Amino acid sequence: MYKKILVPTDGSEFAKKAGKHALFLSKVSGAEIVAVSVTENNFVNGLPLDDEIYQLNQILKERSEENLKEFDELNEDDVKITHVIREGSPARVILEVAQEEDIDLIVMGSSGKSGFDRFIMGSVADKVVNSAKCAVLVVH
Repeated sequence: MYKKILVPTDGSEFAKKAGKHALFLSKVSGAEIVAVSVTENNFVNGLPLDDEIYQLNQILKERSEENLKEFDELNEDDVKITHVIREGSPARVILEVAQEEDIDLIVMGSSGKSGFDRFIMGSVADKVVNSAKCAVLVVH
């Protein structure tokens, strides 16, 4: 049923739960997985590009690499996983990668936000669910 499953990961517990679901679905369907980690660095836009900003960007990129490595450690059945690291708005990047990779299913964790935080910041999962052209499974 599924040929390609997209799994966004940010290292959170919700993302790890979603990753386990995606690996199970991949195992039973034979789908390959595209794991994406998004470096959100919008807060540095407009700041002078100096050593501190460069170092911060490097730290954020390293964290994305660690997130993908942690996801790989969940893969006990040698499912084929491709890694993607991108910069930008998480929801936008997830939707772009889904389209570029011709994804059949996105499996992602819920944000865990509620109340005022969710109202102000929105939920990446909500944005993806409402805009994706493929099926989306949100794991809470």
